[in-house]
Amino acid sequence: MKDKKERKFSNRLAQEKSPYLLQHAENPVDWFPWNDEAFEKAKKEDNPIFLSIGYSTCHWCHVMAHESFEDEEVASLMNDAFVNIKVDREERPDIDGVYMQVAQMMTQRGGWPLTIIMTPDKKPFYAGTYIPKKGRYNMPGMLDLIPQIKKIWESDRSNIDEIIQNIETALTNTSGEAVGDAITEDALQSAFNQLSQRFDEKLGGFGRAPKFPSPHNLMLLLRIWKRYDDPRALGMVETTLEEMRKGGLFDQVGYGFHRYSTDANWLLPHFEKMLYDQAGLMMIYTEAYQATKKSHYADVVKKIFTYLIRDLMSPEGSFYSAEDADSEGVEGKFYVWSYEEIQSLLTEKETEAFTKFYNIEPRGNFLEEATREETGFNIPHITSNAEDIANEFGLEANELLEIVESAKMKLFTEREKRVRPHRDEKILTDWNGFMIAALSKAGAALDDVDLVNAAEQAMKFLLENLINEKGELYHRYSDGEVAHRAFLDDYAYIIYGLLELYEATFEPKYLERAKQLTDDMLLHFLDVDNGGFFFTADYSEELLVRRKDSYDGAMPSGNSIAMLNLIRLARLLGDSKYEDHATAIGKAFSSDINRAHSAFSMMLVGLDFAIGPSYEIVIAGKPENDDTREMLNQIRKNFIPRKIVLLRGTEKQSRTISKLAPFTKYHEPLNGKATAHVCVDHNCKLPTTDLVKMMNLLGEELH
Repeated sequence: MKDKKERKFSNRLAQEKSPYLLQHAENPVDWFPWNDEAFEKAKKEDNPIFLSIGYSTCHWCHVMAHESFEDEEVASLMNDAFVNIKVDREERPDIDGVYMQVAQMMTQRGGWPLTIIMTPDKKPFYAGTYIPKKGRYNMPGMLDLIPQIKKIWESDRSNIDEIIQNIETALTNTSGEAVGDAITEDALQSAFNQLSQRFDEKLGGFGRAPKFPSPHNLMLLLRIWKRYDDPRALGMVETTLEEMRKGGLFDQVGYGFHRYSTDANWLLPHFEKMLYDQAGLMMIYTEAYQATKKSHYADVVKKIFTYLIRDLMSPEGSFYSAEDADSEGVEGKFYVWSYEEIQSLLTEKETEAFTKFYNIEPRGNFLEEATREETGFNIPHITSNAEDIANEFGLEANELLEIVESAKMKLFTEREKRVRPHRDEKILTDWNGFMIAALSKAGAALDDVDLVNAAEQAMKFLLENLINEKGELYHRYSDGEVAHRAFLDDYAYIIYGLLELYEATFEPKYLERAKQLTDDMLLHFLDVDNGGFFFTADYSEELLVRRKDSYDGAMPSGNSIAMLNLIRLARLLGDSKYEDHATAIGKAFSSDINRAHSAFSMMLVGLDFAIGPSYEIVIAGKPENDDTREMLNQIRKNFIPRKIVLLRGTEKQSRTISKLAPFTKYHEPLNGKATAHVCVDHNCKLPTTDLVKMMNLLGEELH
């Protein structure tokens, strides 16, 4: 007989493709994936269902798995009392969204791992997040909770029925929001005031620890600065971006941003790296570069790109989902350094320069989060500028930076020999669409063809692999398998990517596909009666409630992105029906928005575009000519958020664009020169071949 610790189990999850489900395939818990077999078994045996929802790079999911799901005593209790189901929240955001809403109603908190106990017909009566094996403080443990639930299920169903009825009533009330009035410009000022009150004047970001990057808040603030010429709004953006790029939130050695900072100083991150964070931050650093022309913002964009193509790009050119916080079972082990290790790897000169520049200390530069004891480890971060440090060493700033860069490369090479964190290699349509949008915007603004090529390669993968021969869009690709018909966010974000990619390449095929997918989204997701879009489609599995999401979480909501897409598409195609749908989104959620404007930043970015002044720009000229390229570059390098740009370039492009956007049919070059046809708030100006005049029409100066 095998030793207990060596014994291997195998359950139904071994047949799945989700990295998260596969992590639990050898648990002694008799896990099922979410499928009919599980629910039929629960009904037949009259057992409740233990639903556990998480994701592969979730630290506390790993902790609960190790404490309870890998433990034979707990597993035996679970297998006796429940039918056990595992769900990857990133694969099934529809299931996660509904039951997270239930958890927040029942417990006033949410997060992962999410634990739901429910009837065989999917009606929940208990909700929690992380549950330890043994109870501690006021937190019940699995060993206590499971027998209690089993006893109540067998002897007190009336109590369970009452809980279920209360939950169903609450869910019904939240899904029946009445349509309100259109949101107005006042919402922008209100959101600014709310963000301003929460702003950390010294360190940037909003509120106290933990601090999240929340790039959509910064994108809104940049637009408020642009609209009102308010220096405080720009200052809030710059302070936050500066502190984040200098802190431990940014991986100073290998690049890319970690998920969030556990402290207020941006020093001690939660170390997982998510694809969507890289996308959102690439986008806001690009916009900050456009707004300020400060080269270090462009440098951050390029460093994110370096991380992205090195560590998150698949061989086919799409992007993996995330990297874990843990390696060898320890959070952050891959990323931290002892002073002695650095000393052993670098020359004396490099050690002095690197440790000073990145605040490396012999005792470690951060305290253990729970005990506040010294750790002996360091997270590289910057608190002083290069000039001041260089002066201490009698060097020029560029000399110091050369030494630091040489040292950093040595440490990176050594770090690559460590056991890497787990990488979640599933490919999600919405997250990839977001990344494509960011790469396209950044590549155009920085005039960097490598970023645009990466965006095109990733989009090619999505269009060829996540859309089937019937034209049906899917949510997830993993290990050669496509699964789960698309949700709203998949449509919204892939359309976002297509629109940005069109304006980066001016290939009409991207605009054509954006229109087609938008029409499909309207067909399958639109709330015809109340406006806005449901998260699930008319073809999706029916759950407790068909919810509509509006507030921004780690990523902007699908409705927010859809609103912005619809406004842009309406202007690009000259088709007002799309803008009508965008207006209806604002009305559908106006009551929610008016309760907390700053929770809907990305929807207010759409509002900013809608109320103008906005610009419709058609450039007529041969793409290869210098005058055409210069016109496009001048537009792209400036921060002009409320604009769309069309190119009538080659004959083929012009024919296609004329069909897609008939209003461009008569926009021709003047005297054989590249010509800008600019309309401001639906009022068309005289065409011009003069760069200065074009930029003046756009309210900008020539750079």
